[in-house]
Amino acid sequence: MPSQNESESGTLEEKPVQFRRLLLFGSPFILFLAMSWFLLQGLFNDPQYLPSARIDKPLPTFQLPSLHNVKQTLTEKDFTGEPALLNVWATWCPSCRVEHGMLNQLAEQGVVIYGLNYKDDTKSARHYLKTLG
Repeated sequence: MPSQNESESGTLEEKPVQFRRLLLFGSPFILFLAMSWFLLQGLFNDPQYLPSARIDKPLPTFQLPSLHNVKQTLTEKDFTGEPALLNVWATWCPSCRVEHGMLNQLAEQGVVIYGLNYKDDTKSARHYLKTLG
């Protein structure tokens, strides 16, 4: 005669089998739901929105040599007084090459642009600017 626990929910040996089945068939479904939720969230995000932590913040203090005159040291004080766009770029950065044309167009329209060459070779940076403007 089966015990009371065995008769209510099947044999004790069936519980691990049921759990394995639930895990086997339930896991992909849960994974599908999670992925669907993330993809659905992406539909409502603006792909043009690019947050920046430095917008409307003062320029940090720095001392760097000028790219065109190595003997000249530039500080944040050289860039105060008027609104300007500060572009951090490098010759090894593929995104920088893509945006360079737009920056040239903005400069032609009168936007003051300062470039900060980041972790780059000075000779390569000068050649980049001479070639692309």
